[in-house]
Amino acid sequence: MTPDAALADRLAARLTALAGAPVRVEGLARLSGGASRETWAFTSVGADGGGRDLVLRSGAGTGGVPLAVEAEAMAAAARAGVPVPEVVDLGDDGGPLGRGYLLMDRVEGETIPRRLLREPGFAAARSGLVAQLAAALARLHAVPAAEVPSVAPPTDPLERLLTAYGGDSPPPPGLALALRRLRDERPAPAPEALVHGDLRLGNLVVGPDGLRAVLDWELVHRGDPVEDLGWLCAKVWRFGSPLPAGGVGTREELLDAYAAVAGWRPTLEQLHWWELYGTVQWGLMCGVMAGRHLSGAEPSVELAAIGRRACEQEFDALLALGLDAPDGAAPPDPPPPAGDELLTGRPTATELLAAVTAYLDDDVRAHAPGRTGFHARVAGNVLAAVRRELALGPAARERHRAALAALGCADDAALSRAITDGSLDDRRDEVVGVVRAAVRDRLAIGNPRHLAVPG
Repeated sequence: MTPDAALADRLAARLTALAGAPVRVEGLARLSGGASRETWAFTSVGADGGGRDLVLRSGAGTGGVPLAVEAEAMAAAARAGVPVPEVVDLGDDGGPLGRGYLLMDRVEGETIPRRLLREPGFAAARSGLVAQLAAALARLHAVPAAEVPSVAPPTDPLERLLTAYGGDSPPPPGLALALRRLRDERPAPAPEALVHGDLRLGNLVVGPDGLRAVLDWELVHRGDPVEDLGWLCAKVWRFGSPLPAGGVGTREELLDAYAAVAGWRPTLEQLHWWELYGTVQWGLMCGVMAGRHLSGAEPSVELAAIGRRACEQEFDALLALGLDAPDGAAPPDPPPPAGDELLTGRPTATELLAAVTAYLDDDVRAHAPGRTGFHARVAGNVLAAVRRELALGPAARERHRAALAALGCADDAALSRAITDGSLDDRRDEVVGVVRAAVRDRLAIGNPRHLAVPG
């Protein structure tokens, strides 16, 4: 029996026990996207033939609060008027599924950000979504602490950031510059609240009528409520839209709509600080996710690819700090390295990569939708980055090595430590120039289109 079939059998047995009548499971499939917990969709069919669409969140992934804390926060949010899926069942590692799980209703609608931002069928939803999100957050932030006793009390946000995501190595230099700004220019905190921690397009269910459900509560905590607003505005969650509030509205619209329900209005200074905080957080999280792959704990092409995305957040941080500006267009693809065929002949390494990429695009993605097709697309992007690194990497590495040596730094870790402790503050312009050049070189390899995305 395959692991999927065994999971389906366990689900059917658990649902049968809950219903007191036979239930079978149909269409069990792991959903694509999401790099932490596993998420499965299926239909439970009762003895009368009626079906109920459900979603299983499994603790088989890594990170986040316990699933019981997610369920507690979701129940409190629902009582406050935040749209969330109904929780059907909850179990721990020793329970009926043999793993921790959260079972909930599946809410119909769209979750893919690019569709929500571009397809005509969601035009009406887009027009009202920023107000709906602001209202949902205002209601969530009003939940009394007594209703969520399992949610940990707040800690200092910068300490939490480095403790949860910093690891043993210094952050990349672009993020180190942003952390200096966050440390040196902290605004007054807002009163403590229940914080979702990951509210953005992609963690919402949206229909043509607007917001239907808020998903993925694994980062829920108590803290500054403006954190949720800043995270929503972080550039990574706009998906190319010029509108900063989740790609669907302006900052002013978000703050006005929030104030209309919450009764108070955060300042733009607070919002910008938390927006930069969110950019740094996602950049550090990229490294954490890559570490899960590199350690062998969770081998995954998706996690491996995310590791290279930290440079996008370095660039976004430089934009937010006013230390760089987007280009008018992405650079063209580089030519293959000279002498590529000298030793091996043809097909060259570049041509082999192109052949595998075409196979993934034309065969795998065309005939394997869902999670396999999604991972095929990710793998194709990885191969494209490898191809660009073959062409651009040697010269970029030499430039960076020379630039670091001129600053007296052995590597990026040493540069980040110097940025953090201020030992190179008297050469700040040189430091910024080295960081900016290296981030641009990393982006030219990893995702050159990001160089042209406006801030």
